[in-house]
Amino acid sequence: MVMGERIELADGHLSYDERGEGPPVVFLHAGGMTRAMWEEQFTRFARDHRVIRYDARGAGGSSDPSGPFSHREDLEKLLDTLAVERPVLVGCSLGSRVLLDFALAQPDRAAGLFLSSPGISGMEFKDPYVLGLLAEAGAAAQAGDGAAVLECVLRLWVDGPHRAPTDVDPVVRALCRDMLVDNFSQGHGAPDPGAELGAIDRVSEIGTRALVVTGDLDSNDIFAVADLVEREAPHARRARVPGAAHMVNLDRPDRFGALLEEFLATP
Repeated sequence: MVMGERIELADGHLSYDERGEGPPVVFLHAGGMTRAMWEEQFTRFARDHRVIRYDARGAGGSSDPSGPFSHREDLEKLLDTLAVERPVLVGCSLGSRVLLDFALAQPDRAAGLFLSSPGISGMEFKDPYVLGLLAEAGAAAQAGDGAAVLECVLRLWVDGPHRAPTDVDPVVRALCRDMLVDNFSQGHGAPDPGAELGAIDRVSEIGTRALVVTGDLDSNDIFAVADLVEREAPHARRARVPGAAHMVNLDRPDRFGALLEEFLATP
């Protein structure tokens, strides 16, 4: 587990790290992962930015939900407590899903959205690869086979539909496995999306400038969300990264970093 600071909530806490000075950048991880997934970007961009990464409720060092909650409100609490003004918000998967809701609820709060492998509130999975592995993971959970559940999650969100496990950098796969195990060891369950805004039907209302980043080895469900945001959000652009699946920042940190650097430099 990555140790850091914490912010108290009315019914729990959020764990976070902060480093550097300059324009603020806030990172929010993928579901099932923790803020540790941003290590390379956190170190790189701290050279000339104020960078903050945090664990969402129910992950890493943050507390589990104890009742109704909202990830977007947790993010607002984080920004208010740390006095962060108009940050660029960087998310992956569930993190991007939260950021899209946040942009609807707080349209003037962010200077930009960097949406990697985005989910979106209200989406339904349709890709046969994803549905098959979700069913397999559910059966393994019913049987009490935690190792099989873990492998299903890795195949879903790390390997992707176009790679075998042996095609993935073993360091990346081991890091993601460690984050999943860390969450389990702390008693965290499956990621809880909390209360959401149904952004899938409101994309045209998202006026914040955005860059949508997808790896070309990801699932069709993620491509569908990226297409939707690119098509309907007024100030959204799209970037595709060859040789990456769902965890673009881990599969291709060089290209991910270059895209983020360019986005940060663009007003």
